[in-house]
Amino acid sequence: MSGNGTENRSNTRAIDPVTANVIQGALENIAIEMGYKLMRMSYSSIIRESEDFGAAIIDTQGRQLCESKQSTPLQSGPIPGYVKGMHQLFEERGDVLRPGDVIIHNSAYHGASHGPDVAFIVPIFAAKDKLVGYSVTTAHHLDIGALSPGSCGIVDAMDAYAEGLQFKALKAYNQGVKNEALWCILRDNIRASDLVVGDMEAQVAASRIGADRFLELIERYDLATVDAAADALMDYSERLMRQAIEELPDGNYSAVGHLDGFLDDPARRDFKIAVTVEVSGSDLTVDLTGTADQCDDRPINMPLEGTVDCAIWLTLRSILLDSAVYGSIPQNSGLVRPITIVAPEGCLANPNFPAPTIARFAPGNIVADTLMKALTEAVPTKVGAGVGNLKVVAFSGIKGEQHWVHMEIHEGSYGGRYGKDGMDAVDTLYANTRNNPIEDIEPHTPLRVKRYELRDDAAAAGRWRGGIGSIREVEFLEDSFISVEGDGHKFAPWGYDGGAEGNTSSLDYMDADGTRNSLPSMMPSRAVKAGESLALTGTCGGGYGDPLTRPETDVLEDVLDGYISHQTAKDDYGVIITPGGEIDSAATAQQRGAAGK
Repeated sequence: MSGNGTENRSNTRAIDPVTANVIQGALENIAIEMGYKLMRMSYSSIIRESEDFGAAIIDTQGRQLCESKQSTPLQSGPIPGYVKGMHQLFEERGDVLRPGDVIIHNSAYHGASHGPDVAFIVPIFAAKDKLVGYSVTTAHHLDIGALSPGSCGIVDAMDAYAEGLQFKALKAYNQGVKNEALWCILRDNIRASDLVVGDMEAQVAASRIGADRFLELIERYDLATVDAAADALMDYSERLMRQAIEELPDGNYSAVGHLDGFLDDPARRDFKIAVTVEVSGSDLTVDLTGTADQCDDRPINMPLEGTVDCAIWLTLRSILLDSAVYGSIPQNSGLVRPITIVAPEGCLANPNFPAPTIARFAPGNIVADTLMKALTEAVPTKVGAGVGNLKVVAFSGIKGEQHWVHMEIHEGSYGGRYGKDGMDAVDTLYANTRNNPIEDIEPHTPLRVKRYELRDDAAAAGRWRGGIGSIREVEFLEDSFISVEGDGHKFAPWGYDGGAEGNTSSLDYMDADGTRNSLPSMMPSRAVKAGESLALTGTCGGGYGDPLTRPETDVLEDVLDGYISHQTAKDDYGVIITPGGEIDSAATAQQRGAAGK
């Protein structure tokens, strides 16, 4: 295996496009089957409901052949890096892979996205013990043995060791024999171990299913044909990306974004993310020089390989090769060959060990959002305005001698884009997880969801309005603990081309007597009492284009749907709606005429 799996191997065997596409379909179905079976075997809602997992087949060069499309890009995207990191550690130790081995790996400094995203890697051996690839699943686990319950909101971790157990390419199974000592360590050092270890066993089973299916594919077509198809498909994906890059004007495009950080700590807040995009022919370089230095003792640093690279690749893929235009494109390592990433060592986007990284999600989203902002000059009709970042909350408690843990991903929203309003209350950019249904939360945890709705009168104005964040209020039925990692309390999502900025988010804690207390976007574990509650208010994305050009009928629909008020329709859009719910065209023309002067 060599490099990061993006090298361009010359295609030594010709293959007809029909056969190549049939094999591509088979590969995709393998990854999809792995994903669905992992979901159905898993115990925790973060996997079976939120779909915070990944599945992929990797070839012996470390190139991704396919991925589970229903999972989040932040899980499937890093998988080649996990395999590369595994090999690096094996070489350092002088270890070797053998048939029947299953590797557990989660080192953020060896390809993993962050510690809670644990991979199980099954090397695939064909006849005569010939290594032909790797079947890999990753998943976010509810607890990983960190200093406080849950696997998010560990925002006071001072180094990588405080973030939980580190599995640096260890054999969970050695030649088919279960490493009982390792599994005992897992059960004895992880909270809610029945859930977590059960999810891990589901990963092993799903990875083995992927290995079996890949061997069946090789038996059907032979290895040389599958390799030739993989080469051809990667070359095709690379050509598509290069053609899209060539359509951009050569030059440099820059933007700056900011991360809340720890707003209650003047020394650890307002972190800068700097992005410069250099386009030269069919090559594109993303340079993060100017980004803030790493934070040595707080976990908002981002692994360059596993988080930053995926944020960049996914953003470029979604902007330059929009699925609405290009349809289904083979999702493989060929797409990233034309892209180079530069990040100075020791910055937030390329930290040095043992800087903590567990809360890297919100910073990575700012990297993606700032990259999109940088490209507004080059492709203004293909980008959206600023997105509303997310929050992740760990709820936990103890029943007898057992912990319970629930992880809640509180969605953000998209900014408006050319031709479309921003999407409301969804995960954004390099995330693709689903919300947790109330019907699943309440039967399994001592929590009651008292309120879940879109924010009132908060959409950013624009020709295409920004997406609307949601409000979720959760009451604690028992004494519990909460911790939070998030962003968006200070820096509003940017508007574009005359569109308004989005509305920031907030986090409020209500005592049993109803007293409301404002909390920061990053909060370590704290105890809460039964009868108290937490209200999460999501960020609203930025608006795109001049609000005075929004069609009057669209403004009316927003009023009738309850998204905006009559007064906002008048003040922001110049549209006068009568008490009877109709447009006053004469008054609107007068209002818009006066506002446009």
